[in-house]
Amino acid sequence: MSCSVKTRVKRADKRFAIGEYYEAANLYKQCYGRISPKKDKPLKAHVAFNQGECLRILNQKRALQCYKNAIRYRYPDSIVYLRYAQVAHYQGQYGEADKNYQLYLQSKPDDYVAQAGHYACAQISDWKKEPTRYKIKPAKEFNAKRSSNFAPAFIGLSADAIMFTSNRQQNSSSKKMTRTSSVTGAQRFQLWTARKDAAGKWIDIDMPDGLYGEENDAENDSTGGKAAGTAEIGVCCFSQDGKTMYFTYMKPINGQDLGAKIYTTSRAAGEWAEPHEVKLFQDSSITVGHPALSPQADTLYFVSDAPGGFGGKDIWFAEYAEGQWVTPQNMGPLINTAGDEMFPTIHPDGTLYFASNGHPGYGGLDLFKAVRDTLGDYHLFNMGTPFNSNFDDFGITFEGKSQDGYFSTNRGSTSAKTYDMIYAFTLPEMVFAVEGIVQDHAGEPITDASLRLVGDDGTNTKVQAHRDGTYRIKLNKDARYVMLGTARGYLNQKQELNTHNLKDSKTYKQDFSLAPISKPITMDNIFYEFGKWELSPDSEQGLKSLLKLLQDNPHITIELSAHTDMVGNDRDNQLLSEKRAQSVVNYLIKNGIEADRLTPVGYGETKPVRIDKALHTRHPFLPIGQDLDETFIGTLPPNQQEICNQINRRTEFKVLKTTYKLY
Repeated sequence: MSCSVKTRVKRADKRFAIGEYYEAANLYKQCYGRISPKKDKPLKAHVAFNQGECLRILNQKRALQCYKNAIRYRYPDSIVYLRYAQVAHYQGQYGEADKNYQLYLQSKPDDYVAQAGHYACAQISDWKKEPTRYKIKPAKEFNAKRSSNFAPAFIGLSADAIMFTSNRQQNSSSKKMTRTSSVTGAQRFQLWTARKDAAGKWIDIDMPDGLYGEENDAENDSTGGKAAGTAEIGVCCFSQDGKTMYFTYMKPINGQDLGAKIYTTSRAAGEWAEPHEVKLFQDSSITVGHPALSPQADTLYFVSDAPGGFGGKDIWFAEYAEGQWVTPQNMGPLINTAGDEMFPTIHPDGTLYFASNGHPGYGGLDLFKAVRDTLGDYHLFNMGTPFNSNFDDFGITFEGKSQDGYFSTNRGSTSAKTYDMIYAFTLPEMVFAVEGIVQDHAGEPITDASLRLVGDDGTNTKVQAHRDGTYRIKLNKDARYVMLGTARGYLNQKQELNTHNLKDSKTYKQDFSLAPISKPITMDNIFYEFGKWELSPDSEQGLKSLLKLLQDNPHITIELSAHTDMVGNDRDNQLLSEKRAQSVVNYLIKNGIEADRLTPVGYGETKPVRIDKALHTRHPFLPIGQDLDETFIGTLPPNQQEICNQINRRTEFKVLKTTYKLY
């Protein structure tokens, strides 16, 4: 192998060490094919692994093959299995990812990131079955083609203006093109702003005035000329009044990207003043970025890889005292991992939101929220789908104090390059209701029915049904209700509802079928053993319905009657019907109904059914008002005779009294 290849590898290593991943990846690619595995397998493995690292950081799918090559040439550090697993995880190859997480855990059994990845791969299929109630869609007004657009931030609680980070082409001829980044190989990032018009539409998308003075717009390049727009500006936050802004600023020196700083500026008369650096660490070489401000503006959260962290990028915070930010502190292991924790956001209610690829997730960066309890400890929650995917999901902002807003994701990329996009999200209001129809036993709507609703949350309301018998009543969450369907001349019917532990909107369907007081009611679901009076198991539903009716109407007494068809002799039919009626009465008494509320009667075949509209609808050959007596049935063909006999074989009840124990 020639010395020139080793020289190029050293040059690539230098670029890699200072974070110029795009340039380093290209150099490693040039070197890889020139290294013979027979002559220098360790170097080939080294180049493959570092190229994989560059491409992983740049979210390029080819990283997976690079790690595979590093494993093939026996890269000496088991970290290669973790990186391979993470990229496979990111690409949705959960089985392949889990296999390599477990390989890595054989040598590093206590590694939290690998444990989290292994756990997530086992849980993802179940997580996807339980999406949250949030609804998302691309925010087309902010996303420009062939560019990345991410990390939106509302300018204050009024939420009528917004800023976001983008590397889109600049359309204005008065603003110069920025130079591509040696870190990403893409156009450098800048802040863009938009505002809402009176109709709520985002307009005037442009770069904000005041942040791009001469110092930022032009810089001497290596040839002595001017290179426009070499500074990168992005990932910002605002005070609640929208007058103070913090943002990430990175300006190359001598052509090298040497890390980011946080700058701040204030707004007066509609323009941003000249920004100045926020000093957080004594060591000026420490990189800081991704600022987030507490609601009271007394705590600044930010991202850094400063010493004393847990590995990767961590979230830190500093408090404001005597005109400066003092005593930066790492947020600790409940928030930070050996992976990357980035893009913090503080909701006006104090909840911390951030992105992480170290905690259990779907792959890549996932959005998490951290809720602090009364003791000050954080409790961490993955925000689930649809926010999170196996791609990078990050950079969330909320519209005022609501649960609506925007976030960033690079899901849906089909090419080798991945572009970040801004998505809108909303949390629909949870609506609970009950609706249905109140009708009589023949299925006809009751026009003057009403519904009484009583809840353990204090609800006590009465609603009149519509003339067609329909109704709809709004319910509250986490309440138990008793509903009573009533109408003049009908027995009451009671139902129960429970809205506890519901995770989404729900409309209950609850129809009421009220029994009239003035005429007998046939119970279609009470059956007996053939030729006997023992109740069959199929009768359970009908018996329970009758039992409930008596419980819902504690002041009625009823006659419980059984009827037979014309088959057999009169005496046997009479005796059979009496015993059947008594069987039903015995069931009701056994289940707590007082005996003196029940009068069993057997009518045998002496009271044939008179056809009403409901029976005619089911059996059109039967005229309305016709008695199904022996004379009429004898005129019918055998199959219709059997239908008539089935109709006559019935159990009925009718109300005798409505004032039982009432006075």
